[in-house]
Amino acid sequence: MYQEPTHDELRQWLTETKIIAVVGLSDKPERTSYLIADTMQQRGYRIIPVNPMVEEVLGETSYPTLEDVPEGIDLVNVFRRSEELYSVVEAAIKAGAKRIWAQSGVYDEKAAELAKANGVEIVMDQCIAVAHTQLVGGKF
Repeated sequence: MYQEPTHDELRQWLTETKIIAVVGLSDKPERTSYLIADTMQQRGYRIIPVNPMVEEVLGETSYPTLEDVPEGIDLVNVFRRSEELYSVVEAAIKAGAKRIWAQSGVYDEKAAELAKANGVEIVMDQCIAVAHTQLVGGKF
């Protein structure tokens, strides 16, 4: 059964993370994924867009899949529907990611079980920027 990480654990995630791959990142500034990724980029994180429909977002090259990202990923931030989370977790495991952050409204027990079984930490149904504001600091 899914157990949410503690605030201390999430604070550690956010302070250790340098590179965030954002699955489902839109190139449209009015979209939530863009707003959140832009906020995290302004807070010093390197954002790697993962979206086969766009070539570049926030000045960074977009990749069609997590497996196509040519460098190490500290954390995968997921902006996809809950029913797609399982396949994103599978891809994150193949890409060697150690942490997954599923945004508000994104939740799948089976995906969490898969992550845990493969040594990947996961938090679901939370906004990374809100958590960062609460746990690390910064304006949102």
